[in-house]
Amino acid sequence: MQDLGAIIFHDMSVFQGLTLILASFAGSFITIALGIGGGAMLLAVMASILPAAALIPLHGVIQLGSNATRAIMMWRETYWQPLVGFSVGAIIGAALGGSIAVNLPPALVQIGVGLFIIWSVLAKPPRWLSHVSWAAGGVSSFLTMFFGATGPFVASYIKALSLPRHAHTATQAVAMTVQHGLKTTIFAMFGFAFWPWIPFLIAMILAGALGTWAGKFVLNWQSDARYGTWLNYALIAVALRLIWGGITSLA
Repeated sequence: MQDLGAIIFHDMSVFQGLTLILASFAGSFITIALGIGGGAMLLAVMASILPAAALIPLHGVIQLGSNATRAIMMWRETYWQPLVGFSVGAIIGAALGGSIAVNLPPALVQIGVGLFIIWSVLAKPPRWLSHVSWAAGGVSSFLTMFFGATGPFVASYIKALSLPRHAHTATQAVAMTVQHGLKTTIFAMFGFAFWPWIPFLIAMILAGALGTWAGKFVLNWQSDARYGTWLNYALIAVALRLIWGGITSLA
């Protein structure tokens, strides 16, 4: 079992690795079934186990796989018109954010991720951003280089388009695929070593694909509010733990 942890889970324990795989499945399931929240949930779990320096780059690759799977599954429902402007803004925002994010101290990453998760649960982006595709892409992609889970931010922009439920989910999946693809590319350009994590990343992406497949079956269910409320409570609890851990490290 120790060899399994060393080969697949990059020296994490088998229990820790399996916990993250289950979280990847659950995160993708939540995102497609409820429309939002799975990426932040996965980020919170990963932040409690992985080194802070590896957290945002690895989360980006896993979310790239999860969103690409969802985009492929729902390709026909995608609303393409706003995605060109979003992508242009995303390129600019990710490039600017990447030049800063790689130098952040781990404790500040923990505190920043915790605060951002709380913000994503309790607040909303400025209303005007929801109507300007390039600004939504630029701001959200800049933020994702630091804090990872900008799904709630992008979802508020997609929501302003007033799309049907399936089109909303598909369009958001394509937008997030673009964003996480750019993020992964930029972290690789700045020297993050993804290769030692490849077996772990493959396992996480496959688990996320299974979660997407399973979650698609409940996409039309109308019980979002109850699940969303409990998810928000869990996210805030984990975010507070991350903030406390970061403050403790700085002290």
